[in-house]
Amino acid sequence: MLHIIWSIIVGFIVGWIAKSFMGFQMGFLLTVLLGIGGSIIGGLIGRLFSRPTPGSAFHPAGFIMSIIGALLLLWVWSKWGAAMMH
Repeated sequence: MLHIIWSIIVGFIVGWIAKSFMGFQMGFLLTVLLGIGGSIIGGLIGRLFSRPTPGSAFHPAGFIMSIIGALLLLWVWSKWGAAMMH
């Protein structure tokens, strides 16, 4: 249960940073989902370049890669949304 709460908190922080940087306006739930999705994408990208040590609970670049993943999601969302409008 604590893992879910921690994911929501970190997801909100990551999503809030990304949406603030890109200038998006969205509610709490979408911000959390953006942050969690960004964490998944950022984690996958990060593991391609550097694997964490076995048993490590925290990857040093994880938070930054989560923000980059969320920014990537917002960029794709903005491009896809613009393409769907035309």
